[in-house]
Amino acid sequence: SLILAALDSVPGRVCLIGWSFAFFFHLSNGIRHLVWDAGFGFEKHQANASAWFVLVLALILTTAFWVLRP
Repeated sequence: SLILAALDSVPGRVCLIGWSFAFFFHLSNGIRHLVWDAGFGFEKHQANASAWFVLVLALILTTAFWVLRP
């Protein structure tokens, strides 16, 4: 079908990878906010470290998703 052909093209794959990164980033940042809701991680160095952790985790999860999928 036309939609599957569009998603299987290079621009389509870039969009799919971008959307999956956005999903994993949002998921990771949601967990970060749950930790904040528990009252942890408010100091500046902790907040900066957790921000970098969220970014790296989202990259790792996106890569794993695209490499390990069937």
